[in-house]
Parts: sequence; C-alpha cells; structure tokens
Amino acid sequence: MSEESGAEQGLSTYPEYAERVFEVAELIPPGRVMTYGDVAEWLEEGGPRQVGRVMALYGDAVPWWRVVRADGRLLPGHELRALGHYRAEGTPLRTASRASEGHVPRLDMRRARWDGAGAPGGGAAAGDAAGGDAAAGDAAGGDAAGSGGAALRQAPGAHT
Repeated sequence: MSEESGAEQGLSTYPEYAERVFEVAELIPPGRVMTYGDVAEWLEEGGPRQVGRVMALYGDAVPWWRVVRADGRLLPGHELRALGHYRAEGTPLRTASRASEGHVPRLDMRRARWDGAGAPGGGAAAGDAAGGDAAAGDAAGGDAAGSGGAALRQAPGAHT
C-alpha cells in the first residue's frame, strides 16, 4: 500500500457531489451570487439543503460567500467575513434597517443574483440573458428575495 494520500495521488478528498457544487461556485463572478437552490438547479441534482450542507462542511475550498440564502440574509456567524468579501467585490447590498438585528445589511438579490449566462458549459442557468444580467431571473419570474429563479429552471417542478 502506498504512503501517498488521496490528494497526492490526484484523488479528490471531497465527495463527488461536493466537487460539482464547487465547480458551480467557482463559476460565479465576483460581485454576484447564486442561491443554494440555484446551484442545485444548475446541477440538476439535489436541492438547496444538500447544497447548503456541502457548503457548511467543505465551503472553505471555494468562494463560499457567493452561494447564499434566497432571502439575501448573510450567513449567521460569518456576517463580517462575508460582508468584507461583498464590499471588496462590489456585490450589491441593501441597507440594514434600524430594526434589523445587528444592523447587518442584506444582499440585494435583484441586482446581485447571477443566472449563469455566459458561463462555460452553460449549465441549467444559461439562457437568453447574454452578459449575465442579474435582472434576468427576476424578469423570468423571480422575486426580490431571490426565491423564484425561473430563468434557472430546466424542468417543471424544480425547487429553489
């Protein structure tokens, strides 16, 4: 038996599904985001909870701050780290209300959400929105919270 680790032998140390989630996360341009459900739809496998689980367990391997909740709230416990990334990348944010806990801003999902247009391989999200227009998902039936994402749908009954 060899003393080389799986990584040294060129074998992944992550489950296959996690590797696929990472590939999508790495496609998301700086300043843009996809929801957990968007990533699952792109992959045509799993759902938001499965993608969220992968990101929770292994997300440090990729730009984790670009895979987000559909309501635009920042990941609890990681708000300041994520906010630093969002500000550095120019990701659109919504000002926090005085009533919001900790006055932490939210992502502006209408402007920040990426539909995958122009990405290599196209995925489930590539469509008529050339240039990655963030509003494309909204024009196709998404809402301000990012929970529609019809531009990302491939099959009826897909979940976000």
